[in-house]
Amino acid sequence: MEHRAFAYSHLTHYHLNTMAIYLGGEQAAARPNLDDLTPRQIVEELDKYVVGQNAAKKAVAVALRNRIRRQKLPAEIAGDVLPKNILMIGSTGIGKTEIARRLARLANSPFIKIEASKFTEVGYVGRDVESMIRELADVAVDMAKQGAFEEVLPRAEQNVEEKLLDLLLPPSHSNYQATTDENSENSEETAISHSRTREKLREQLKRGDLDDRLVDIETQDRSNATIDFIGGQGMEEMGVNFKDMFGNMFPAKTVNKKLTIGEARKIMLRDEQESLVDMEQITRKAIEKAQSSGIIFLDEIDKVAGRETGGTPDVSREGVQRDLLPIVEGTNVNTKYGMVSTDHILFIAAGAFHVSKPTDLIPELQGRFPIRVELEALTVDDLKRILVQPKNSLIKQYQALLSTEGIELEFTEDAIDKLAEMTELLNKQTENIGARRLHTLVEKLLEEISFLGSELELKHQKIDAAYVDDRLSTLIEDKDMRQYIL
Repeated sequence: MEHRAFAYSHLTHYHLNTMAIYLGGEQAAARPNLDDLTPRQIVEELDKYVVGQNAAKKAVAVALRNRIRRQKLPAEIAGDVLPKNILMIGSTGIGKTEIARRLARLANSPFIKIEASKFTEVGYVGRDVESMIRELADVAVDMAKQGAFEEVLPRAEQNVEEKLLDLLLPPSHSNYQATTDENSENSEETAISHSRTREKLREQLKRGDLDDRLVDIETQDRSNATIDFIGGQGMEEMGVNFKDMFGNMFPAKTVNKKLTIGEARKIMLRDEQESLVDMEQITRKAIEKAQSSGIIFLDEIDKVAGRETGGTPDVSREGVQRDLLPIVEGTNVNTKYGMVSTDHILFIAAGAFHVSKPTDLIPELQGRFPIRVELEALTVDDLKRILVQPKNSLIKQYQALLSTEGIELEFTEDAIDKLAEMTELLNKQTENIGARRLHTLVEKLLEEISFLGSELELKHQKIDAAYVDDRLSTLIEDKDMRQYIL
C-alpha cells in the first residue's frame, strides 16, 4: 500500500473562490532537478498524477522547458522571449486544473487558481483583474519566507534551546573578583556544577520531559492594526495594515506571557526565525520569482467569452476581457511589495466552452493564448486507471485513511470495473462532471465501513463487484434520489 503526503497549504486571501496554494514539493529529496528535465520527462512526471490528456501535457511541458531555456539566454534576448500562454478546452473533471497545479508543483513556482467569472469591469463593484497579480505576489513571498525559515531552522532551534536553558537555569555571575586560591577553587567548582546541571536540563529538554513546566517569556505583540476596505479599484477586500503604512509610528512592543515550555518553544522559534532572515531580501527574490516563473490558472474563461452586440457593452463579458488583455499582454501592477511585471508570467486559461466557443473571445485576447489544446473525454479505461494508477488515487487515499484504524481495504479488479462503468453511465445520464463523479460513488460505497471504522470485527474488508452492486445499484436506478446525491 502506497502512501503519499502532500505538503501544500491553502490560503484564501480575498475571496472564498480564489485558491492560493503553497507549492513546496512533496519531498524535497525526491524532487528532480528541473534544469535536467526534458519535455518528455516532464510529461512522465505529470503521468504520475494525471491520466491521459497527452496533448495538454505536451503543451505545458514545452512551455515549462522554454522557461528554462529562456533563463540560459543573454539578458538582451531573454527579455524579448515571451511565454506562450495556453488555452485548455474541455468539460469539468477531466484534469485541466490538476495538470496546471502539478506543473507548478514540479517547477516549484508561485501558482494561483482563480475564476474569471469573479471579475467585473473597472468602474463596477467587484474584483478587478489586477488583484490576481497581487495574490500571486503574496503567494511568492509566503513561499520564499517558508523556504528561508527552513534554511535557518537548525540555527533557530539551537538558539531557542539555549534561551530556554537560560530561563530554566540562569547563568551564574560572580559579583566579586576572587583574591585567594580558595575562592578561585570554589568559583571553578561552582562553574563545573552549573555546567553539569545545564547539560542534564538540556537532555531533559530534548526528550520533552520539561514540556509541561511553566516559564515566563517575552514575545512580540502580533495584533495588527488593520481596517478593511470593500470596493474601489485595487482595494477590494484588502486589509490595509497601518503598521506597514506608517512604520515606526506603530513600533513593535513586547508582551510577557506565562506558557508551558512546549508552547513557548513554538513562539520563540517563530521569533528566532524572523530575526535570522532578511525580509527585504526575501521579498525582492520572491517578486523576481513571481515575475519570471509565476503561473496563473485562469479558470472558467468561457464564462466571460462574448462580444458587444448592442449599444451597451456586457459588463461581465467583453469588459472583463478588455481588462484582462493588458495583464496577459504584459504590464506593471502595483502591489504592497512594489511593482510586479506580468511580461513573463505564464497564463493557462481553461473552460468547458459548452455554450460559447473560443472564437467568442475578443480577437486581441485570442491572440494572447496561441497554444490551444482540447482535452479528451474520459473513457471507462481512463476511469479505471484514475482509481488506481495516480500516486494520490482515491483508492490509495481510502486505504491509507482506514489503515490508521487497522482496517485493510482490498479492491478486486471486477469492483474497479464496476465503479468505472457506473461512473460513465451516470455521466451520460446526468451532468458530465468527469472524474469528480468517482468521489461521490466511492464515498457512498465506503460510507458504512468509514462509519464503523475500528468497531468492525472483520479488519480485512474485501470490495468486489457484488458489494459495489449491492451498495450503489439502488441509488443509480432511483432517478429521484440521484438528483440530490449524485
